[in-house]
Amino acid sequence: MFDLIAHAIPVFVLCLALEAASFHLLPDDDQLGYQFRDARTSVLMGLGNVVVNLGWKLAVVAVYAAAYLAAPFHLPTDHPLTWVALFFADEIAYYWYHRTHHTVRVFWASHVVHHSSEFYNLSTALRQPWTPFSSLPYWLPLALAGFPPWMILLQQSVSLVYQFFIHTERVATLWRPVEFVFNTPSHHRVHHGSNDRYLDKNYGGILIIWDRLFGTFEPEDERVRYGLTKNIETFNPAKVATHEFASIWRDLRSAPSWRARGGYLFRGPGWAPAD
Repeated sequence: MFDLIAHAIPVFVLCLALEAASFHLLPDDDQLGYQFRDARTSVLMGLGNVVVNLGWKLAVVAVYAAAYLAAPFHLPTDHPLTWVALFFADEIAYYWYHRTHHTVRVFWASHVVHHSSEFYNLSTALRQPWTPFSSLPYWLPLALAGFPPWMILLQQSVSLVYQFFIHTERVATLWRPVEFVFNTPSHHRVHHGSNDRYLDKNYGGILIIWDRLFGTFEPEDERVRYGLTKNIETFNPAKVATHEFASIWRDLRSAPSWRARGGYLFRGPGWAPAD
């Protein structure tokens, strides 16, 4: 199975170095640029994610392979329309994976890692969770629909590589037709904003059309304030990876009822019982 992410790592490192150099040589007072401790934490989070996925992807492949073998038909991998269908199926799966990981707290506990930086640059793209286990069900229907596991994982990698390059302040807005159809640096800056109007917006992967269709699109109209509504004030990778799980555990222990415990797990981040 071709590992696109592993082959893209040298390109990621080169682009990250070039972007950092551009901030040093051509600083912009309206852009945050890099902070060493923040970028180091993001890189360490990315490396940790790679290590976790060395084992986890074996389980993913096994589950998808079982579903694929149980599928009533198998799509031809040499037909162009299969790849077109896979692209759109992956995009839909990613949109709903991403949206629910913002609106269900137990899922947010994993995804919050990616939003924990108060900076926005290519290193932020590497700030990935060490608990990727909740993503598996979202792509399972693709295997049941007849897409082989290697195609599903390859398309996921294509989407992740694309999304690496939209984590930047160095690109303003692009040609309007591009901005209308595709997820761009401008759209994704909004997604990383903690401004009230930017919360839970622009979930798309490669395309932004899903947000336009499902009412979660927001243009970049005001300066973005990156990070969380309540920032964690730490550069410790272990704390970055687990802080929300620890917070959920504290809430569960103090919850007055099982109903409240369910709310702390499955309601949105910040939910609390009315009483």
